[in-house]
Amino acid sequence: MLKPKVCMLLCYLPFLDSRIFECEAKSLLNNGYDVTIIAPRKAGLLFDINGAPFNKKFRERVFYYQGIKVVTYDSERRSLNPVSDPLYQLGIKEDADFYHAHELNSFTYGKAIKQDLQQQRNKEVKLIYDSRQLIPDPFPLQINDHTKQQWHKTLLGNLQEADYVITVSNSIKSWYLAMDPMLSVEVIYNAPPLSKHIMNKNTPNNSFVVVHEGNMSRETFEKVIAITEGSNSGTDVEFKIIGGSRYGETFPVPAHLQNRVHIEQWVDYHTLPATMAGADLGLIDLDPTHSLNNMFAMPAKLFSYLNNGIPVVASKCSDIEKFIKTYQCGLVINKRNPAPADYLQVIHHLRQHPEKWAAMGSNARKVMEEVYNWNHMEKRLISIYQSLGSNQMPYLLS
Repeated sequence: MLKPKVCMLLCYLPFLDSRIFECEAKSLLNNGYDVTIIAPRKAGLLFDINGAPFNKKFRERVFYYQGIKVVTYDSERRSLNPVSDPLYQLGIKEDADFYHAHELNSFTYGKAIKQDLQQQRNKEVKLIYDSRQLIPDPFPLQINDHTKQQWHKTLLGNLQEADYVITVSNSIKSWYLAMDPMLSVEVIYNAPPLSKHIMNKNTPNNSFVVVHEGNMSRETFEKVIAITEGSNSGTDVEFKIIGGSRYGETFPVPAHLQNRVHIEQWVDYHTLPATMAGADLGLIDLDPTHSLNNMFAMPAKLFSYLNNGIPVVASKCSDIEKFIKTYQCGLVINKRNPAPADYLQVIHHLRQHPEKWAAMGSNARKVMEEVYNWNHMEKRLISIYQSLGSNQMPYLLS
């Protein structure tokens, strides 16, 4: 008997995105599903998680990577008409049982694929929308109201065909249920597998090391420089930036701080715990003033820090604040856009109270072990697929 087939649809995201490839696709593969990812090329090349093109590998149009089938298309061929778009055409060709969309645009193609497979082949397929962000976000000033209204109309139409919605925070889940209380919605956090070995520290080092993982805005980078410059010799602060700028961008470190601000390039997903080992504090600097997404965010970096037993400092964002206060795994600054001096005050406080710092680090690791690592999230993912597949033809799950 055939395995149930999952087709993941991408318009803009890289196929190696950690949530898509490392977590969801691999979990589905390991639980007996046949997984295909349809991914865009730019100028004929696939691209890495930081936007850098793969010049020497992944050149085939269709290939298998770590057991997962990757089908590619040229993003330049994108069409305003879904049925003439390469993502739609390749999605129809896959003839899958489940279509899993990761953006509003790919959700729209998923809706068209589901409807057309029903009409053309009398095949009932399931459509999942993996909404890691609110689109449209009602707050951003740079997006005009007309565009927001159009996106909202598109979303409402797509949701009528959605069999399940996956989100990354409880507030985003509530936002969807406010639109349609009958939606099936589950929260699957951007949590990594539990790291096996972490560096246990009893007290912060003489130099206090702050780590930042992932994309960094220029505003946050400027804060990093100001925090480093503002620390005195008694509480020297060092920064370890893992990732940072996107492809084509640069964040130059002033010469006098190059021994204290260390930028690691984007690293392999599985080496993240080792790369951030030895850090004393994890930085989450999100400004929710004009972003509901930032207000509701539960970013992957949060769980990466916790995975290493690293306490967190964050700006005042609703879901992160509730999480940190619930589990006592860090400190929240009571400002939406903290200044460098605010972060320095937190660092000074933790240096003065090492027992508090140690307790927060212990709580961080404990909550990952017991509740939030990917092994727990995987169970939620597989439960969704099993519930949707229960009324389909039986398959052999290996």
